[in-house]
Formats: sequence, structure tokens, C-alpha cells
Amino acid sequence: MIRIRQLAGLGVVLALLQALPAEAREIKVFASRVTRIALEVLGPDYEKASGNKLTVIDDVAIVMKRRIEAGEPFDLVVLVDTQTDDLIRKGWLVADTRTDIMRSGTGVSIKRGAPKLDISTVEAFRRTLLDAKSITYLAEGASTAHVVRAFEKIGIADALKSKTTLVPTDTVAERVAAGQAELGIGIIANILSVPGVELVGLFPAELQFNIVFTAGVSKNSPNKQDARDIINLLTSPRAREIIAAKGMQPG
Repeated sequence: MIRIRQLAGLGVVLALLQALPAEAREIKVFASRVTRIALEVLGPDYEKASGNKLTVIDDVAIVMKRRIEAGEPFDLVVLVDTQTDDLIRKGWLVADTRTDIMRSGTGVSIKRGAPKLDISTVEAFRRTLLDAKSITYLAEGASTAHVVRAFEKIGIADALKSKTTLVPTDTVAERVAAGQAELGIGIIANILSVPGVELVGLFPAELQFNIVFTAGVSKNSPNKQDARDIINLLTSPRAREIIAAKGMQPG
């Protein structure tokens, strides 16, 4: 029996309960890690209400974009806003389904239990990175270009190169947890999702930036209305609560 209290506030619930599908459909979502984090909480209630199976396939956002451009089938995508916009321009997505879902800042992580560090000001941030023995962040992540620009802005880009490892998969926080790097840099929600690390803090305000994650429905999807329902789910009041609890900002 569907627990109505848990479903309260979800924008798609009434529509789903009024017209359950005759047979279950698999709804395939291409996304980066932050969307999977949200749908791990929201997905089970959607599946109970709709009878559909929700399959979330996640990787670094640019990797998922390349899979789309290679012709891999999907129903809904949630990627960085500029990537989603490019897919709309190229004809992969239904333009009027474009919806900003969440945004996240970037921060620094350390292994849980490691000595606390100070990155509260630009100078403290600069000194902490220069003093670190090793640093890691994504080679092609949503935040990578912004991180590099921040380092260049405060004059430490060259000094950090020899002790920085760029990783191709979304395992930055996991590497820090395993002791393979002293500092990890990444999206706040990704850091908070890994038990073995701690968030040192956000980039200082002067260097901070937000990454926006934006949804769109595949033009080739046979399940366009179902995909639209997932967008409604991700923008519902309940989803906004979950997104905020995971360290992001809704919309």
C-alpha cells in the first residue's frame, strides 16, 4: 500500500494514482552523480505509484553526454546546463522540457578524522592548497574549468600541477577516503555522499561558483510523458527538501 504521508508534496502523485500504466515501463535516466543521489530517495515512491521501473545510469556528466551523442537510448537526461542546452541545439532533446533541477557549489574534502584545515579566506585557501602533499579532482568534471580558473586567479595553478591527480571517473572523494590523496575537490553533494570523507568547506566566496544541473526529455523516447513526470518529481516540494538536505540548492 502506498504510504500517502511519504508521497505528500510530490507534484506527480495525483496524476500517477489516477492513471496507472497497464504494464510497467523502464524509464532510463542518464545523469551525473548528484541526480542519482536525489533519485535514490525519490525513486522508490515513484516506482510504487507509477508501476514503472526507474533506471538511473550515472557517470561524469560529459561522459553521459558523449553516450547520448553516440546514439545510446534514454528517456530523460540531467546534466550540466550548458551540456543540456547543447543537446537541445543538436536535436537530441525536446526543447520545451528544459528544466533547471538543482545547483551546487564546490568544496574541499579530507579523509574523515584527518586534521582540520582552514579555507575560510582566499589566503587561507591558497596556503592550504600549497601546503597539501597531494590533491585530486575530476579531469573532465562539471567544475573542472572553474577550479582551474580559481587556481589561476590566485596564482597557484603551476605550483599545484606536480602534486595534482586528475581522475576520469567520479571517484574523487573515494580516493581521499582511501588515503590516495590528501585533498579532494568537487561538488558538495558528491563529497557529502561518501562516508569516509569530511567536507572542509566551500571555496571562499570570491572563488566560488555554482554548477546548474538541467533536465531534458529525449526526442527519441517512447516514454516522453513518463520522463516529464520524473521532471515534475525532481521539482516537487519533497524533492526540494531532499536536494537541500544533500548539500545543493533546488532549481
